[in-house]
Amino acid sequence: MTPVLSLRTLTLTLLLGATCLSAARADSGRMMPANPPAAYAQECAACHTAYPPGLLPAASWQRIMNGLDKHYGTDASLDPATVRQISTWLQAHAGTYKRVTQTPPPQDRITRSAWFERKHREVDPQVWKHASVKTPANCAACHTRADRGDFDDDHLRFPAGLDARYRRAWND
Repeated sequence: MTPVLSLRTLTLTLLLGATCLSAARADSGRMMPANPPAAYAQECAACHTAYPPGLLPAASWQRIMNGLDKHYGTDASLDPATVRQISTWLQAHAGTYKRVTQTPPPQDRITRSAWFERKHREVDPQVWKHASVKTPANCAACHTRADRGDFDDDHLRFPAGLDARYRRAWND
């Protein structure tokens, strides 16, 4: 193999690998897509984590946005233009990969999805009730980059005030 051909092969291999990695990350559901609408952060993150849209399939987001008047026990109604803007963005970035589309979670709750329950199976039920956590939906209680849609285990913190006996579920 000539050095020029070898360099060309290496370059093509690196480009193909980067493209595949980029595509896999885009559909991973973990990172927040670039440039979410300001209304998403303003309206949704005012009460809870602004979840990356890839964590639910499009049908779940559609049901959630169509039921804002009874959004998990709260009236989160918005004007029609804002609903349309957020819905369009959520639909465009909804999860399309197997773990999301196989079976939508009960009541379209991310915290009731099979993958969420599998990832949090070692978390003691008492942790969810602790004052610094309150609910499984409070991602930021443990995930330091939840606001960016990054839930990687490398960025976990043990919730403030939680008894040390519950530490076994964390990978510090």
